Amino acid sequence: MSNNNAQCSCGEVKFTVTGKPLLRAFCHCTICQKYNQAAYADITLFRAKDVIMPRPGSIEFSAYKKPPAAQRGKCVVCGKPALETLKLTMLDIVIIPSVNVQDKSFVSDPQLHIFYDTAVTAMDDNLPKYSGYLKSQLAFSYQLIKSLVRKA
Repeated sequence: MSNNNAQCSCGEVKFTVTGKPLLRAFCHCTICQKYNQAAYADITLFRAKDVIMPRPGSIEFSAYKKPPAAQRGKCVVCGKPALETLKLTMLDIVIIPSVNVQDKSFVSDPQLHIFYDTAVTAMDDNLPKYSGYLKSQLAFSYQLIKSLVRKA
């Protein structure tokens, strides 16, 4: 039996999450809408060291915006989102569509909505909703830093 607990929708890209999530968010930016071919992205972030990556060649990575800090990866078979990598100054992050994490004990409750000004679907929940680039980035960064400090 495999210890993989995450995969793309067709199962071709299999990988393993070994650590607790840092943050779960709903992103409504137009890049996430395009990448996910959906109204928004439901994403869970992990430290890169807590993800055992899939076999090389199973994901095709591309950048949707310059500079390419985030590399968004799709399965080479089904073309659906598999995972993203984000290189920050002192930290590497893996962003996984929450639905791709099969073991739901590795998916936390969502904490916020970002880029809500470009939302195509209203979300009826009590989560904070941030609009605009600066407010969204600051709120997202604050939650990420809070999580990193809590887990340190």
